[in-house]
Amino acid sequence: MRIVVAAGPDGGGALRPFAEDGTPAGPAETVPDLAAAVGARERADEPRWVWSSTARLYPRLLRAGVRVARCHDLELVESLLLGHAGRYGEPRSVRAAWARLRGEPVPADRVPADPAPQPSLFDSDPGSEPGAGPGSADPSGDGEDLDRITAVHTEQRRVIAGLDGFALLAAAESAGALVAAELTHHGLPWSAARHDALLTELLGPRPSGGLRPRRLQDLADRIGAAFGPRNHVNPDSPAQILKAFAAAGLPVPSTRAHVLKRLDHPAVPLLLEYKELARLHTAHGWSWLDTWVHEGRFRPEYVVGGVVSGRWATNGGGALQIPRVLRTAVVADPGWVLVVADAAQLEPRVLAALAGDRAFAAAAAHGDLYEALSDAFRADVPSSGGARTGATRAGGARTGELTARDKAKLALLSAMYGGGTGEAVQLLAVLRNRFPDAFGFVEAAARAGERGHLVRSRLGRTCPPPSAGWRELTSAGDDDRAVPDGTGQGTGQGTGQGTAAQALRSRGRFTRNFVVQATAADWALALLGELRRRLTALGPPHLVFFQHDEVIVHAPAGLAGEVTAAIHAAAAEAGRLLFGNTPVVFPMEIATVDCYADAK
Repeated sequence: MRIVVAAGPDGGGALRPFAEDGTPAGPAETVPDLAAAVGARERADEPRWVWSSTARLYPRLLRAGVRVARCHDLELVESLLLGHAGRYGEPRSVRAAWARLRGEPVPADRVPADPAPQPSLFDSDPGSEPGAGPGSADPSGDGEDLDRITAVHTEQRRVIAGLDGFALLAAAESAGALVAAELTHHGLPWSAARHDALLTELLGPRPSGGLRPRRLQDLADRIGAAFGPRNHVNPDSPAQILKAFAAAGLPVPSTRAHVLKRLDHPAVPLLLEYKELARLHTAHGWSWLDTWVHEGRFRPEYVVGGVVSGRWATNGGGALQIPRVLRTAVVADPGWVLVVADAAQLEPRVLAALAGDRAFAAAAAHGDLYEALSDAFRADVPSSGGARTGATRAGGARTGELTARDKAKLALLSAMYGGGTGEAVQLLAVLRNRFPDAFGFVEAAARAGERGHLVRSRLGRTCPPPSAGWRELTSAGDDDRAVPDGTGQGTGQGTGQGTAAQALRSRGRFTRNFVVQATAADWALALLGELRRRLTALGPPHLVFFQHDEVIVHAPAGLAGEVTAAIHAAAAEAGRLLFGNTPVVFPMEIATVDCYADAK
């Protein structure tokens, strides 16, 4: 059963049940307390809920103590369908989808409101459209009603039925939205006291009035002294640093760490230390702690599918970029543990399963994929790096050289990310000869991208099309013109200056990696959905963190073994859902710890 939901004013709303074949299973029902009604129907029927946006509606249900098992998120699915049709970035709201159905002008998506909790469960929206019927006033202000939501859902299901594998993608993306809301609701256990102590140890006491912490000020003074009394240098100003180095006879193009490390100047080590500590202070200092950690929990807002490949993003808080040094602040509650798991060498394994290369897939059935592949690279390619000291390392290479495992890793990463210079050229030749189907798979994706075609993940997630400027440049073949964005959507691929040939290569590198990375995102969503289901059966444990291919479960210590088994089973099931009967395994490296820093 599916139940369509429209949130209304004052905590009310409307529901309409449908059978799985799309036929009505009952009349529309107006309810005064939508959260209570959803909770009652969830317990009775366990339906798949159909609503406009999980990100807007579900957090409010969670605050009312209502948890659901399944949903269909219309906005997320609309984005996926638009992308599949090559219309990436068009408005995705129910109002926009409704307008497309009727051939009317499509309204732009509204800017999301402040995600701060509202004083009541469902606040009425003064800007919603009048006269739309019961339950039509969505708290987002989209002015949606039950009829619109129903019509959009029906059309989405019609389109999905004709796309192989897409139903699973829609279900997985929607399940991911439920997980994202629950991650924020539960929060990652975070010790403010440990965080403060760490900042104090590294930076000195908390400053006041916008002053630099004592350690940063000491470094700033020493940097100024290293450049001499005639040069006033603010270490926060790249322009002043560049000017100071130029005055010292050491002109450099930037203040990036790898550039500075090449210089022989007493200010360099001070600047490198300053940059590292200043980054910590700015991104995760006391201000961050005050803003994001409350009552022992860090609660970021996740953005499902926030990256074109399907990877998640965050709306502030930097949950996907927690510095390793701050992991000491992530501490389980008394009597509980953190079960930390990450997928080992996920993207190469995904490539093995995608390509169906028997030799490559057989290697991917082992724990360490790179080591399993290393025999193909032993003595095939003489390493050009490093001095030969006579001491050997694992795999038979001398100190300073690439081991056979290193070569296997370099070859795979070069194939997936488009490398092809230096020793990588020879290693790619080995990969092409030994594993032709795997190499051919990513090469075909690259060639498709260079032709301006769309490429898709295993389940149908689609890359953005190239921009009109890219098509104009590459069709003209003018090697003296600027290279526009290779994706057309500002993803950072091919945005520099160069020739038409460079534009083609940039697009090829993007699509080469997209098919693998997007399928890895598909797998991760399947893992999350399956793990969430298994954790629900266990009761207290819940997911508290997710980052690309890593999850953290907060669980009572006595259930750590069951959680570990659930993670392994979920990973295996995710592989089966995407790839069927494949010899490729997706092992999870799991550690049960009290503190996140102890996991690795």
